[in-house]
Amino acid sequence: MTELAGARILVTGATGALGSRIAQHLAAHGAQLVLTGRDADKLQALGIPAELFTLDLSLPGAAASLIHTVTASGQLDGIVAAHGVVAFGPVAELDTQTLSALQALNQTSPIELITSVIPALLASKAAGREPFVLTISGVIADLPTAGMAAYGASKAGLKSFVSATQRELRREGIRVVDTRPPHTETGLASRAIAGVAPSMPQGLDPDAVASRIVAAIVNDEKDVPAELFS
Repeated sequence: MTELAGARILVTGATGALGSRIAQHLAAHGAQLVLTGRDADKLQALGIPAELFTLDLSLPGAAASLIHTVTASGQLDGIVAAHGVVAFGPVAELDTQTLSALQALNQTSPIELITSVIPALLASKAAGREPFVLTISGVIADLPTAGMAAYGASKAGLKSFVSATQRELRREGIRVVDTRPPHTETGLASRAIAGVAPSMPQGLDPDAVASRIVAAIVNDEKDVPAELFS
């Protein structure tokens, strides 16, 4: 069991429907939170006791800069990467701008967060804590879907990176876990950066998904595929 009380945890995408709920559950466990998002007013409106940072993680170097700032002011014991964007449409209509945005937010920035935070998590382990990184690649990483090829590729790339990173960092005592919840009613599909979402069945309750994700942290899980969210 991972003890979250007193652990300093960074949650990115904290103003999103899923990120905000994950933050609330972590706070209920007694974690000391560092929350990020692109809208300062929305961060303040969360009403969660936390250190707040407003930034755009799609910008080159933003993730590394965030880790440097956060770790300069104290120990960091965990990261939950809950930020991301979605796009829809056939590959014949995919433009470079959309592809670049998907890769920057869904793949490059989480990878940069992970590579930048390793020294801090090693220090956390040395201090007797239980450091971790948690990513949310989603079911799309395992289920290539027509009309979502570029989005799926960005998430599958993240999952592949995490899978290899798990093997490298576990010997250092750093746990890296990827979660792949099925479609969840976060409203993300209605905020696509390109295209229109296809008709989808009712998704999972975001609070239940957030609770399951935090349970994976507490219970020392290493991989949470879609079927474990049922």
